[in-house]
Amino acid sequence: MLVEDDSLLGEGLRDFLRAEGHVVEWFTGLRDAQMVVDEPFDALLVDWQLPDGSGIEWIRRLRARKVATPILVLTARDLLSDRIHGLDSGADDYLVKPFEPEELVARIRAVRRRLTGQGAPRLQFGAVEIDATARTAYLDHQQVDLTPREWAILDALATRAGRIVSKHDLETLVTGMDNDISSNTLEVHIFNLRRKLGRGLVENVRGHGYRIAG
Repeated sequence: MLVEDDSLLGEGLRDFLRAEGHVVEWFTGLRDAQMVVDEPFDALLVDWQLPDGSGIEWIRRLRARKVATPILVLTARDLLSDRIHGLDSGADDYLVKPFEPEELVARIRAVRRRLTGQGAPRLQFGAVEIDATARTAYLDHQQVDLTPREWAILDALATRAGRIVSKHDLETLVTGMDNDISSNTLEVHIFNLRRKLGRGLVENVRGHGYRIAG
């Protein structure tokens, strides 16, 4: 989720992140963002000063509700006291404008690694190794070619290792809230992932969803 009221910056970040393979939902204010914040997101990118409120105070309220999604503050406020206030309010990272979008992408990867509980850039699941930076998967040290959808499913499950991800949440993470992927199509992609990386990698928890085998 990107919450940024500057139309030029918001559009540029949205397009850059999408080109990097991320699914992006962009909002220009807190009211619309609040309506969907309980949907699954890998990260929230939040401006401090927004037309309908303070992004920092919104972050504080989210943390009070036990929302654990990684949050990065994007702001022009560069005083040390501002940085401290932002981080102490519950943000996981703080990026001062102007910044290079490549740095933002790297910081997103960093906070997502912390979310997995594995600090290394590569995640290991048995014989399968996942390199989130290169968006590449390996089986027994041999690179495996995945389609963009197969990679998105693998990445979403790997980031949530040990947790069951419902079909709805997995569809949303892969294609966004206005998803165009059916449950049958999702199952085809998962079947292909198992064929390429091993049948035991993605488990179907009947009636609940999917999880990656740890």
